[in-house]
Amino acid sequence: MVDIEKIRTQFKILDTTVYDRPLVYFDNAATTQKPECVINVLADYYRTLNSNIHRGVHYLSSAATERYEETRTAVQQFVNASHQHEIVFTRGTTESINLVASSFGKLFLHKGDEVIISGMEHHSNIVPWQLACEQYGASLRVIPFSDQGVLDLEAYRALFSDRTRIVAVNHVSNTLGTVNPIKEIIQIAHSHGVPVLIDGAQAISHLAVDVQALDCDFYCFSGHKMYAPMGIGVLYGKEQWLDKMPPYQGGGEMIKDVTFERTTYNELPFKFEAGTPSVGDALALKTSIEFMQDLGVENIAAYETELLHYATEQLSAIDGLRIFGTAPHKTSVISFLIGTAHPYDTGTLLDKLGIAVRTGHHCTQPIMDRYGIPGTVRASFAVYNTKQEIDTLVTGIQRIAPMLA
Repeated sequence: MVDIEKIRTQFKILDTTVYDRPLVYFDNAATTQKPECVINVLADYYRTLNSNIHRGVHYLSSAATERYEETRTAVQQFVNASHQHEIVFTRGTTESINLVASSFGKLFLHKGDEVIISGMEHHSNIVPWQLACEQYGASLRVIPFSDQGVLDLEAYRALFSDRTRIVAVNHVSNTLGTVNPIKEIIQIAHSHGVPVLIDGAQAISHLAVDVQALDCDFYCFSGHKMYAPMGIGVLYGKEQWLDKMPPYQGGGEMIKDVTFERTTYNELPFKFEAGTPSVGDALALKTSIEFMQDLGVENIAAYETELLHYATEQLSAIDGLRIFGTAPHKTSVISFLIGTAHPYDTGTLLDKLGIAVRTGHHCTQPIMDRYGIPGTVRASFAVYNTKQEIDTLVTGIQRIAPMLA
């Protein structure tokens, strides 16, 4: 069980008033709010420990380096990676995917090769692969999905050929909330000898993730979607792949020796961590992991599922409201439209009632094209949200619906 009132005291921003109304924050799929414990760690780093890491012998640098590497260990344990050096720090999911698309593509993609993605991917898991395909003469193949928002696994099986080089799919759709059967997706790919990258941005704060149990080859996620600051992300990669792949960027830290004739690269994971890292954000990421572990990831998932079911039931009862994404296995995301109203108009009116939702295509334009709509209104829930806030959303929609008719 989770103690909501106790949890909410950690999030001072939830006390904000918007247009003289209490803030109702339902934009968690875009970014979660940060608890005081995370904010304090970030602030304390800059107050008491600020220094560059790995390259200094003085006290501040040594202490910051130790704590930075403690975060790497915490991430390794959180996702159950086999080795600490399989955890690469990036700026977020987008950079993690770009790293793999660029580095893996440089070594393994050639003219006529194929990359499989799904029709419900975020642009961050479409565009990097398009760029790689354009550069090397490869092509994308796309897994279709049903009206409910469920991937067609039979169609997926049929996409494989002897030119398939990698599969890249999301764990959870940021627009539809669908939890994809990634373990089965990975097993199918591995039966063809094909590695799999999982975009875990929308899963990491809602589901327990065990990369060894999934047997994925790459798993990517962002700190800012799991109560940590913006600017820190993670790429998990199996050692066998990371060892083979060339560096993504050049600069400091990723080198072992540099001469004007040649450069030899550093060992994992530093080969992929060029430049000064976001040390404070990394330290705060460790605290966000501890925050989730203290609550219990299973408890978070159970409570958010309760919110999802309650909100789905309440919203479905509103005349003219259509929900997009009705897969039987979902996380706490509801995308909807009210009649023929444009999502931007709905979102603007809800904002005047103090309710923060996301509007638009959510960086998933192919999904919108699939349904023939310009976008949706998206309400997404986190562990600090309440049923009372959902009631506020429902009441707000009932109030503005006549204005939108």
